[in-house]
Amino acid sequence: MIRMNAGAPGRAWPGTYASRAVTGNRAVARARDRLRAAVDRGVRLADGLRSDRDRADRQPVRSGLAVGLPLVAGATAITYGLSRPTARRRVLGARIVTSAVCLAAGTGLVLRARRALLGELRQAREVAGAAQRTLLRPLPPRIDGLTTAAEQLSADPGAAVGGDLYEVIATEHGVRVVMGDVRGHGIGAIGTVAAILGSFREAVYDEAELSGVLRRLDRAFARHLRERSKAEHPSTGSDPVGTVAEEFVTVLLLEIRRDGEVLALNCGHPWPYLLSGGRVESLAGVADPLPPLGPFPLPAELAATDCGRLLPGEALFLHTDGVEDARDASGRFFPLPEALAEATRIRPASAQPVLQSVLTQLLHHADGMPADDVALLILHNDRHPTRAPLGSRGTARQATTGPQPTNRR
Repeated sequence: MIRMNAGAPGRAWPGTYASRAVTGNRAVARARDRLRAAVDRGVRLADGLRSDRDRADRQPVRSGLAVGLPLVAGATAITYGLSRPTARRRVLGARIVTSAVCLAAGTGLVLRARRALLGELRQAREVAGAAQRTLLRPLPPRIDGLTTAAEQLSADPGAAVGGDLYEVIATEHGVRVVMGDVRGHGIGAIGTVAAILGSFREAVYDEAELSGVLRRLDRAFARHLRERSKAEHPSTGSDPVGTVAEEFVTVLLLEIRRDGEVLALNCGHPWPYLLSGGRVESLAGVADPLPPLGPFPLPAELAATDCGRLLPGEALFLHTDGVEDARDASGRFFPLPEALAEATRIRPASAQPVLQSVLTQLLHHADGMPADDVALLILHNDRHPTRAPLGSRGTARQATTGPQPTNRR
């Protein structure tokens, strides 16, 4: 009998290919089962973390799972592909099937992680929107005969609120307004914004004088800094230290009485603009502002500044310094007086159209988004005209689009 040499080059028994294919298919099945088990364990782990930890702790874990699980699956597939017996025997069919299984598993993980992250993003936006509605409550269209329009933009991408604040409340003393700007911007300034607005919303009803409201805001801000310092530096006691001691907030308080008389207290904030017909006038010359709240104590004597009267058909335009500090690509500042003049040229002093026109010009100037937080507020007097006392407008000069200091009492 003639025996064939199984070890001769280029020769093999007919049954050898079949046994190799069976071995490769079994290896592929075992690899697929191990990958499915790993995927199930990863999913159970993610679900367990979702129920056991709060969202602040889950966010980094989910981000890690979104990136880590596909990487682990890919590394496992590559390691197995290089070490399995079928790879060494160059069984092409088995390698293709194994690679397809690994690719499908990795794709499933990525899609699941993407759905989870999109859900987190939607939930975060809902929470941010709720925070914005709580801190900067939408103003009603009319408040005690004044038409209002306001807009706020945060400099931080994805943040719905920032370091600018405003509020308008009708009281028995008149319509009281606050416009403020916290040092810094974005999410880090929200705590200070909440402290100032919370104090203002209570003080305007309790304090008969505008100076009392300002002192309440000053005390609330100082208390907020002490609590923040104690939380960040427990070993130093209650005295503000480090960056907390450098915090400040600019504040503009207005009181618009029934007869249109406007009183103001300004702590380092930009003065508003008076819009009368097609004229634009800055109130920057009515008085020197006080220092911002925080670095220096308030003076013992506080007297509100008389800014004259807001007559029917006129409007006040309030803003934060992020508006006039916005730069274009050439480094030029935003020309707010010219923008207001352009906005009032067609529809003089109308609240919402003027606001939208200025905001559109601002975003165009800043190429889509200013570098700092921005807040805009317009108060238009829609009350019925009454006979104003003689000299109620004082010596107010004619407005220009490039306003200079003026004495308007």
